[in-house]
Amino acid sequence: MPGGRYQESCVRVGFQGELGAFSEEAIYELVAEAEAVPCRSFDAVVLAVEQGTADAGVLPVENTLAGTVAAAYDALAGGSTRVVSEVAIPIRHCLLGVPGASLQSLEEVRSHPVALSQCRGFFALHPGILEQAVYDTAGAARAVASAGVPTVAAIASRGAGVRYGLD
Repeated sequence: MPGGRYQESCVRVGFQGELGAFSEEAIYELVAEAEAVPCRSFDAVVLAVEQGTADAGVLPVENTLAGTVAAAYDALAGGSTRVVSEVAIPIRHCLLGVPGASLQSLEEVRSHPVALSQCRGFFALHPGILEQAVYDTAGAARAVASAGVPTVAAIASRGAGVRYGLD
């Protein structure tokens, strides 16, 4: 989405994940006034653009720690969309729990598999905490907030923590 070319016409922008995902942050770097359209998968983002339920889509294609995001490339290759811009955003993971939860009470941490991998140093220091892979960092935060259990936390963005009332 270069320059202002898509700024006015791209109102709805699809992304993989729940509201509060890192890809949602990337949307607002590209189009400040966008409406974020959550999609379950990378393929669903491409399909939303092709079917017109989203004007554009944002897909993570590279991660400095995890490398190429092959599933995003596969989704692009399978559709008729094209890449028009890129943006790099810093990823800062937060350990998020319900208010009153403590590190000492944690038994399980949920997040996207890549985020869990990026936080392997934390898990090495806390081997008693179970890692639970889920499809999305923000989805993990939403689930932790909904469950309201102080023994389960999520690794997600600060924005996801704010959105879902987590500390």
